[in-house]
Amino acid sequence: MQTKRIFIIDGHPAGASLSRAFAEKYAAEARNAGHQVRLIHLHDLEFDSDFGVSQFRDAKPLEPVLERIFENIEWCEHFVLAAPMWWGGLPAKLKGLIDRVLLPGRAFDTRVKQGTMPKPMLGGRSARVILTSDTPGWVMRFIYKNALIWQLRRQVLGFIGIRPSRFTWFSGASHPGDGLVERWMAKVGKIGAAAA
Repeated sequence: MQTKRIFIIDGHPAGASLSRAFAEKYAAEARNAGHQVRLIHLHDLEFDSDFGVSQFRDAKPLEPVLERIFENIEWCEHFVLAAPMWWGGLPAKLKGLIDRVLLPGRAFDTRVKQGTMPKPMLGGRSARVILTSDTPGWVMRFIYKNALIWQLRRQVLGFIGIRPSRFTWFSGASHPGDGLVERWMAKVGKIGAAAA
């Protein structure tokens, strides 16, 4: 099996969470399989999450922790994000990280013919997103049309060139039944060992 460079973000703002447990399980199993792994916990990062300006050209300089995030994205061959779904989207601090880090000239190129889409600059990488929610799977698919998955796959990861992106969704995360977390952890461990 070919080894990979893997960058994992635990995207939950709390210090202890299922997302953190999944990120750490994925990291441990990937390391055991011989992959190079870098893991960062959103909870441990201090940065201004407010983009705060109206133009990309006015963007604030990145704090060192955000520079390190971008350097890790450039370094990796496979990107992993473990995060909860809150109010149909991502936690505010995680969304702020995305707003601040994925900038033109680094993540996408806007120097294209007028009326065409910017060019992705981070191709050659794959992704796995591990999401938790309380929303039942059938509600996500048939009522919400998997909106968060579409957003992350097309408007974030795909926009900067990271594809394919695969998703693992665990619902009922606030009150899981007996043995459910253990089964989820086993599944995360398998995809971690395979760097999938």
